[in-house]
Amino acid sequence: MKLGLGLYRHMLTRENFLFARQAGATHIVAHLVDYFRGGMHSGADDQPTGTDFGWGLAGDPDKLWTLAELTELRQNVEAAGLKLEAIENFDPAHWHDILLDGPKRAQHIENVKTILRRMGQAGIPIMGYNFSIAGVAGRTKGNYARGEAPAVGMEGSYDLPMTNGMVWNMVYDPKAPPGIIPSATPAQLWSRLERFLNDVLPVAEEAGVRLALHPDDPPMPTIRAQPRLVYQPRFYQKVIDLNPSPANQLEFCVGSLAEMTEGDIYDVVDHYSRQHRLGYVHLRNVRDKVPHYKETFIDDGEVDILRVLAILRRNGFEGVIIPDHAPQMSCAAPWHAGMAYAMGYLRAGIKALESPR
Repeated sequence: MKLGLGLYRHMLTRENFLFARQAGATHIVAHLVDYFRGGMHSGADDQPTGTDFGWGLAGDPDKLWTLAELTELRQNVEAAGLKLEAIENFDPAHWHDILLDGPKRAQHIENVKTILRRMGQAGIPIMGYNFSIAGVAGRTKGNYARGEAPAVGMEGSYDLPMTNGMVWNMVYDPKAPPGIIPSATPAQLWSRLERFLNDVLPVAEEAGVRLALHPDDPPMPTIRAQPRLVYQPRFYQKVIDLNPSPANQLEFCVGSLAEMTEGDIYDVVDHYSRQHRLGYVHLRNVRDKVPHYKETFIDDGEVDILRVLAILRRNGFEGVIIPDHAPQMSCAAPWHAGMAYAMGYLRAGIKALESPR
């Protein structure tokens, strides 16, 4: 198992790459979508929560990530002594009509194919993604963690319908006409995912890139009056069974899975890691279940993180683990301190498992 660090677009700097290396990471997971563009956020280093109007503005629909851009990112990561393991999340501007089954779907499928081919050429092996109309929405911030540390949680259901021009909690069309997005049915959303996988997985295989699906976050049956796919652990199996391609993998978020109202988290980790379909792992800790969960320090929640690491090792997982979120700490660098604490804990756990007894 390898330790990595996830960085938002504006944090993809040499300073943060060196921070990752100093904290014991060997790999980087990079976000190229700018979640903080044009939105209202409490802090640009913390994870975004946004408002009823989402995180902010999606990117330029006519400008896909270029091969030169992807290659330069990989080279910059490698110059700091690290490896670039994955890009996390497509820009809604590039693929919104795949999620919405809109008139630009065919064009957006070609966008995704182009991105996957460029990733393969640039030597980036994994594309993490969320297949969700509403996206990561409904989360709150508060002093939820030990010592009143700021963290993210949820304090009740959130089904305010999204306005036209939004998808995945971002605005892709600021000039959309007034109105709300009609609710899809669960069957429609599953059909859209299956069509997407069937269309793009052959290209992913040819490019040498794996697609890794994140479970729903927060894992509610509906968010913003839209259905969700993987809001219980058993639905991950349905994703795997939709398409047998080895490029059809999981962005395995233990925190989101632990927030779900069904399943034993250790059985869930064992079940899916035995299938060798984990692209990479998000590993954080939480207490309670949706719709009232709270994120905690990595050693202070309801999940025995060391037990999870032991299960992953026993089942032969050799990929990258990142602390996807961490409470912020009371100091001059709250995000960095919180993340360093989580990474140190994970690095020690991995090292302990690797040590001969």
